[in-house]
Amino acid sequence: MKINATAVGVLTACCVLAGAARADVEVAGVFGDHMVLQRDEKVAIWGTADAGEEVSVTFAEQTEKTRAADDGKWSVTLGPFDAAAGLSLAIVGKNTLTLQDVCVGEVWICSGQSNMQWPLRQTDGADEAIAAASDTELRLFTVPRRVMGEPADDVKGKWVLAAPESVPGFSAVAYHFGKQLRARLGVPVGLIHSSWGGTPAEAWTPLSALDDSAQKEPVLAPILTRWEQALANWPNAKKAYDARVAKWKTAAEAARVAGKKPPRRPGPPRGPQHPHRAAGLWNGMIAPIARFGARGVIWYQGESNASRAEQYRVLFARMIEAWREGFERPDLRFYFVQLANFHAVKPEPAESTWAELRDAQRAALELPHTAMAVAIDIGAANNIHPRNKAEVGRRLALAALAQDYAADLADAVPEFSGPRLVGHRVKGSSIVLEFSHADGLRRRDGEELIGFAIAGKDRKFRWAAARVDGDTVVCSHPEIRKPVAVRYAWADNPECNLENAAGLPASPFRTDDWPGVTSGKR
Repeated sequence: MKINATAVGVLTACCVLAGAARADVEVAGVFGDHMVLQRDEKVAIWGTADAGEEVSVTFAEQTEKTRAADDGKWSVTLGPFDAAAGLSLAIVGKNTLTLQDVCVGEVWICSGQSNMQWPLRQTDGADEAIAAASDTELRLFTVPRRVMGEPADDVKGKWVLAAPESVPGFSAVAYHFGKQLRARLGVPVGLIHSSWGGTPAEAWTPLSALDDSAQKEPVLAPILTRWEQALANWPNAKKAYDARVAKWKTAAEAARVAGKKPPRRPGPPRGPQHPHRAAGLWNGMIAPIARFGARGVIWYQGESNASRAEQYRVLFARMIEAWREGFERPDLRFYFVQLANFHAVKPEPAESTWAELRDAQRAALELPHTAMAVAIDIGAANNIHPRNKAEVGRRLALAALAQDYAADLADAVPEFSGPRLVGHRVKGSSIVLEFSHADGLRRRDGEELIGFAIAGKDRKFRWAAARVDGDTVVCSHPEIRKPVAVRYAWADNPECNLENAAGLPASPFRTDDWPGVTSGKR
């Protein structure tokens, strides 16, 4: 039968209009085949459809129905469910979506900057770890890097099974953390990786939290002021940047023709898409997954805030609280890595931005449901990205196993923390330091306990003679008769060796609150 061109055009137009008038029911991008849902808790499933469309969601013999709101958004809540594998989830509206091979188990968000982002393939033992990576019940999801000015509704990505072909580019810390949980718990584990190298904590903090904190905590106010000014100046800065790039291209081409090394390309100015933008990464990379049920967060970040460590003491705690508010989980676990040793070793006690940042991290332990993996013994003087990520993941997992999964363990609950300072007192010409997690308090190696510095009222620190006495350490110096303060491992790259019987290192600390080198830096 012959069909003329006009008829074809009319038919095509009708099909297009029909498609525009009817939108298929869709589910948010964090949901998909092979995903893991959090066990033992209510879980939210959400997406979009036509306004008013009835949507039915069925999973593990539970069905919930709802209607899409005027803006097309819908959401249901299911569960709680026991750990399981190999299930399907059906979403029915005008069309049907079926998500296959769905698990129920333990879900963790893995976030931070480059040491969390660092891929498995670039770590110690990578070849062996990758070859042994096949695990059908360890599932991985990577959030694409994205800066947003407002909280995003959705995120694109897909869940994959841990396998030699999927793990090499995945976060090494997250992967090793997940493997430890899998080995001890025997339930499915889902890891949602959302990190970006070189980014400061304010980029991961909701804007409303920063604004509220800035009013209550003046130390945070410059963060918002700085970004308001940067965004206001963006059009002019972008114009000047484009001119620099044009000039650079000319110079680079001339260098190429002359056989010389081209000049370095100019860096972009701070603007709407800059990854340091206050709240930009919370909006683009955390907000879209905040409703997805998770047991907690593992976090490795702080390097980019080291020059503002005093400010970080307030900012980091506020960020943790804000995540709990955003996830609507006051008990959201938040386990973080204290920065590893880095830079050259100094022969005498000195001030240190990195030591102050570590102390700011230690202060966050005052918040409930937190833990800190100390990494002061596994860093590298010449590498800000130490390669022993397996031990970092293991120490984070110890915190989760001890504090969240003790009832699930067939064997003994592990020690999860190195010695932690809980008090001190002056005793004659000595200072006695008191510790928790001090079973088997000892020096890791060497003939002497090292890393302790002591000062009198002149605030001049000298290396202390230190000895273990039960669950305390006694510090003194023959020339300091009236000691006032002790610091331990207080350096960018300290030489220190205090640990407990579990082989976990003591956290760097100080007993004083004297202003440091980051005092007043905003």
